[in-house]
Parts: sequence; structure tokens; C-alpha cells
Amino acid sequence: MILDVLRTFSTRTRNLPSSGFYSISTGIMRDIKVKSDSKEFLTSSDEEEESVSIRVSSSSSLSSVKSTPEIEKKYVHRVYDAIAPHFSSTRFAKWPKVAAFLESLPSGSVILDAGCGNGKYLGLNPSCFFIGCDISHPLIKICSDKGQEVLVADAVNLPYREEFGDAAISIAVLHHLSTENRRKKAIEELVRVVKPGGFVLITVWAAEQEDTSLLTKWTPLSAKYVEEWVGPGSPMNSPRVRNNPFFSLESIPETEVSTKEQKVENSQFIGLESIPESEESTREQKGESIIPETKASIVEQKDEKSVEESLEALKKSQQEYFVPWHLPYHRAEVSGASASALASGLAKKDDRKGAVVYNRYYHVFSEGELERLASGVGNAMIVDRFFDKSNWCIVLQKEALNQD
Repeated sequence: MILDVLRTFSTRTRNLPSSGFYSISTGIMRDIKVKSDSKEFLTSSDEEEESVSIRVSSSSSLSSVKSTPEIEKKYVHRVYDAIAPHFSSTRFAKWPKVAAFLESLPSGSVILDAGCGNGKYLGLNPSCFFIGCDISHPLIKICSDKGQEVLVADAVNLPYREEFGDAAISIAVLHHLSTENRRKKAIEELVRVVKPGGFVLITVWAAEQEDTSLLTKWTPLSAKYVEEWVGPGSPMNSPRVRNNPFFSLESIPETEVSTKEQKVENSQFIGLESIPESEESTREQKGESIIPETKASIVEQKDEKSVEESLEALKKSQQEYFVPWHLPYHRAEVSGASASALASGLAKKDDRKGAVVYNRYYHVFSEGELERLASGVGNAMIVDRFFDKSNWCIVLQKEALNQD
């Protein structure tokens, strides 16, 4: 069915008229010509074999980028597979600015949603044709059961030929990728699969959360997964980490921790003010230092104020987190995937909240980071950027073909 419909839409969209692009941040129509004179999605067997051979002959570094790190397999893929029905039940509201982008696209446009989740944006513009993909098979099944055109696919290796869609969206996806190289590759893939002149909307969680209390519910990651983070795009190789004397190779908890458990000795990213007053005074009475021993030599060289400032600066620069998802006991999937997750240690029971707690991996983006990554994609330019609901967002336009 998908292929038959694609033939139809490929023919319909070959000569789309010029149109305006609705700037989400300003609400102004911009005169931008949408080009759509690309090849059809379906190819001959020879063309498909040629495409496959090109992929197979790609460099080893590209293969490394496409290889999924264990932290993503365990704390993204397995988690979303386990929580899919409950997650889907909470994802129904459409963000107005994403809706405005989709509604601004010309009638007959083919729109690709990479990381579509439960498909809440698929079909939002009834005059366009939507195709969604996601790495989670249970989420894709939810979409399929609703009659949506979807398939299981990886954001860093999209299963579409070049210049297939008129537009693409990636909503709250890139922050689940654990290296800079993989995040950049995902952007390159989005640009690759749209036609010259086509648009790409990307949104990611921001480090600058409007509700700062959320950060206290997240578990900062230290270097437990240093073996997974290798290469120039690794957060472990960033100057922020390499040159910071407060960063140590301590393990991180694999499940949600309570406030009492979030002590300095368990996390190098929590400042002195996070220690409960009663506990702090008790430790002082025992003659214990409230600064971990790994900082002892530094404390001798700095006064208390400078230490606190350094710790606070480190907290603000933290971008890698485990974000908990509470799956209520009464949810049907508790008896299935969650039972296995509890047995393996992937999830933890919280009887107080009556839920099974999973941790999801997130890399939250600092201001300007998304633009910097996108600027490295040679054949696209940023035409809009904005901050919305604690998300950094950009709109890219792929370079149009030269018209001589």
C-alpha cells in the first residue's frame, strides 16, 4: 500500500507551485520557492543495487557513527519499547509551532517524520502525505493500528532515497543520541532525504529548562559509559570535561534515586547546597569533609566560595542525564516487558509512587549547540530558530538546484 501511494504522490508533487514558508518564530510568510522536481521514491533494481553498494562501501568512521552505542540500546530503545502504550497515552497535544510549520507546507507535500513516536503529528495537515518512522517497534505498531503509514527505522540511517520528501521533521529525537557525531549524522540524514528547496524542522530539549526544578529530578551522568563515548564527538573529550578538576570516574545509578540518595559522594555534579542541612551538620560533627576526597587537593588551594562557584558552574554545564519515567503498576505492560526489566535491573520498583521506574538517556542542548551542529551540514542553511517550551528549535532549508 505504501509503495502504491508513493507512486501517486510522487507524480502529484513533481510540479508543486511556488509557495511561502511560514516563519514559526515571527509569524511572517517568507517567499521561498519549494522545489520538488526530484526522482520518484521507487527505483529500478539496478538503481537500488547501486544505492546499496554505495552504502556498503562507506568509510569505517561512518559505520561507527551508525553503530548504536549500548547506552542508547539500553536506556532509549529498550525503555521506549517497554513503556510504549503508557508513553503514547500521554502524547496527544500538538505543539502550536510544529503544527504551524506543517500547515504552512503546500498541498500534496510528502512529509517525513523521523522519530514519530505514537504518530501524533502524522496527518496533521490533511492535504499532505505523511510517512513516519521510529526505532521502537511497539510505538510503530501503535501508529500502524491507527492506519498511519509507518516503518521501523534508525534516525542516523533513514531508509529513504535522496531527495524523496518535500519536508522532514525531527521532534524531540536528537537528544536521545549519545555522541555529537551521531547527532550531526541524524541532521545530515534529514537534509539528505528532502528535495532541493525542502525544509527540515528539528526540536531538542534545552539545557536551559524554564522549570529548573525538573533538574533536581534528573540523574546527572558521570563517566560510567566512557567506553561507549569515543571519538571527537564524545562528551568525555570535550574541554569542559577534560579540564574540569571536579569530574571523576565514579559510577552512576542505573535507576531513579531519592533526594536522600543524591549525595555528593554518589554524584560529582550536585553542589553543596543539595546536601540536607541535618546531614551536613552530622558529617561536620564527625569531622568528615562534605567535599569528596577527589577534590581535597583543590580545596586546599581555593577558599570555600570559589569551590562552590566551581561546583555550580559544573552543574550548569552538565548536559548528560537520566530522566525517569514512572510506569504505574496498573498498566498492563508491567506484567510483560517491565517484569523482564525488573529482573535484569533495567527498571526499579517505587512502591511509594506505585510505579516501575525507568531511566531514559538524554543529552540536553545548550544555547547555540543545535545551530552549530546544523551549520556543519554543507548543503543546507538555517532559515529560522526559536526557543519554545524548553526546547531549542531550528528550521533548515536544503539548497535549491542551480537554475541556469
